[in-house]
Amino acid sequence: MLRSLLQSVLKVLFRVGFRCDPSVFNNPKTLIVANHESLLDGLLLGLSLPVNPVFVVHTQVARHPLFRIGLRFVDHLAVDSTSPLAIKQIVRLVDTGRPVVIFPEGRLTRTGSLMKVYDGAAFVAARTGAVVVPVRIDGTGRSYFGRLAGIYPRKLLPRITITVLPRRSIPMPDLPSAKLRRRRTGELLRAILLDMLVATRPQRTLFDAFLDAKESFGVNYKLVEDVRLQEESYGSLLKMTLGMQRLLSRITTPGEVVGVLTPNAAPTLGLILALSAGRRVPAMLNYTAGQDGLRSACTAAGIRSIVTSRTFLEKAQLTALVESLPGITVHYLEDLKTQVRFSDKLWILWHLCFARCAALPQSPEDPAVVLFTSGSEGKPKGVVHSHQSLLSNVAQVRAVADFTPLDKFMIALPMFHSFGLTCGAILPLVSGCKAFLYPSPLHYRIIPEVVYDRDCTVLFGTSTFLANYGKYAHPYDFGRLRYVVAGAEKLADDVRKLWIDKFGIRILEGYGVTECAPVVAVNVPMACKIGSVGQFVPGVETRLEAVPGIDEGGALHVRGPNVMLGYYLFDQPGRIQPPQSMGPGWYATGDIVTIDEDGFVHIRGRLKRFAKIAGEMVSLEVVEQLAAAAAPGHVHAASSRPDAAKGEALVLFTTSPALNRDALLAAARAGGASELAVPRVIRLLEAIPLLGSGKTDYVQLKQLAADTAAPASIEA
Repeated sequence: MLRSLLQSVLKVLFRVGFRCDPSVFNNPKTLIVANHESLLDGLLLGLSLPVNPVFVVHTQVARHPLFRIGLRFVDHLAVDSTSPLAIKQIVRLVDTGRPVVIFPEGRLTRTGSLMKVYDGAAFVAARTGAVVVPVRIDGTGRSYFGRLAGIYPRKLLPRITITVLPRRSIPMPDLPSAKLRRRRTGELLRAILLDMLVATRPQRTLFDAFLDAKESFGVNYKLVEDVRLQEESYGSLLKMTLGMQRLLSRITTPGEVVGVLTPNAAPTLGLILALSAGRRVPAMLNYTAGQDGLRSACTAAGIRSIVTSRTFLEKAQLTALVESLPGITVHYLEDLKTQVRFSDKLWILWHLCFARCAALPQSPEDPAVVLFTSGSEGKPKGVVHSHQSLLSNVAQVRAVADFTPLDKFMIALPMFHSFGLTCGAILPLVSGCKAFLYPSPLHYRIIPEVVYDRDCTVLFGTSTFLANYGKYAHPYDFGRLRYVVAGAEKLADDVRKLWIDKFGIRILEGYGVTECAPVVAVNVPMACKIGSVGQFVPGVETRLEAVPGIDEGGALHVRGPNVMLGYYLFDQPGRIQPPQSMGPGWYATGDIVTIDEDGFVHIRGRLKRFAKIAGEMVSLEVVEQLAAAAAPGHVHAASSRPDAAKGEALVLFTTSPALNRDALLAAARAGGASELAVPRVIRLLEAIPLLGSGKTDYVQLKQLAADTAAPASIEA
């Protein structure tokens, strides 16, 4: 009777939603594991689960007067986590056949993300052969029973959702010691819980996610800042979004792909949201790509209209380039602003109160944005992402990294770069994290000052950019940074050392591709291995395909909720070509990787960045590593050219005047590399050409490599 009364009260007060397939509990032995958000979690599970479980609680909790009263009404086992007998007690309990509930984190979350996972529960599951049933509790952390005060706004009666996921298992690892086996089972349980967080993410559009965040944090919550040093709140950003949506609805049509050519600034966020709410698809154009790159991008995506800023084009000296694009209508934000009518103001005012009514109907699976590959190996391709793929990647990153609204992101990577868009703009926008948008990553002296002045705690960049920030920054400029994440290119060892020595900061290297929105793997403080790009983010399936001539590793193929819908290709404009390298949904990354015994990913090179010399496959990445070892402090890039005798020949480009073949041979011997990886042609350049994203421009280097008559080349 008391149970029924409590169920009714909680259902009314917290509008508890419960999703479960009861058959997941039909097992001889069941271990139920759940995330831990609040003091209500145990009560909610006890009242909601369709089975009568035994709860494992800590002896300190069991002795607390308040909990001692509640525990009288449920079966429980009090254990002391410091006692070596605790695991044996839980094992005996699981062996009885009663379902057992345990919170593997051992404490309430203080970040809103998954905390440290203790390996005891996982070891029990492996030792008993029990089925693991993951349960996601969502919403209780925002109540007054949670521990997120001062981080997230609290609600008196938040909506609570409990989701029971399909059962999993944890096999006992075949490792030489009990300590190693226990640690590995703990890692497997953590992976299950991370997958659970991603699998239970809300299914929504970008505009819906923005409105959900606005409702959580409030209309006056200051969110984004740019070089104007004017903070925009959720309310002001919504007003900006609605105004643009109203104006753009008169010059574009639903479903149209609209080019966006604007810098990192708050109005760009408003423009993306406006197009998304109006069921238009923003195509983020790379304004550093030149006329040919822009023309190819517009052709591939079928772009007829571009929205830009006259002020931006004048400052970037792009006006003539944009206006010369054939068949493209250019709309300037300055001109649109003058076209606001009284009826538009009334429409905006109404929808500020009823914002969800402004959005045209669309599905999370519909196209949300078009990004373009860098063109580092050919013509740019349009990468079409859905609302789901972008927000899935946000959920994957948030599952492994404890970003909170107390963080402030410094976003200098341009939003036409997938890293800058997803991690730099969308993640803070839907998570309540603050962001400072800076228009160019190339201002190496200014950006460290901005990081210091605006109290930024998160910085994303490429190895090249981070090297220059570190070079010019004062040792105290980065004193508040919690996360520094490198991507897009391999993190150089000297850059890693510079940041450790000068700032005491460990750079976390990640791996992503535009087609995966972009994060595929990343190192985080809880799971980091130097020299790797981290572990795969939750929800990603992987396969390695053997490559003839390469003994170690294989070509990486991935599938997951963050994979793109498909490509817009230059020769098939406007038609989405879905990925299906190993079947529907599988994407071939083109990267050669190895995965170690702990699940960390090591990039060995791009498949296209191997040269076949005398029948042997030689990685151009290895060539660059040899050059870095032989001439540290300089920039190097390797390419290849046709060779009649050996098939291909290596060409090394370097900024080091003193680098020669003898130094490279010595580095190869010291590192155990083959002499085939030592190039005979070394070309001196003042600077290695870069794309706007910070990546090396290998297309230009390939053309230079073919030009063997250049006077700056030295052939040994």
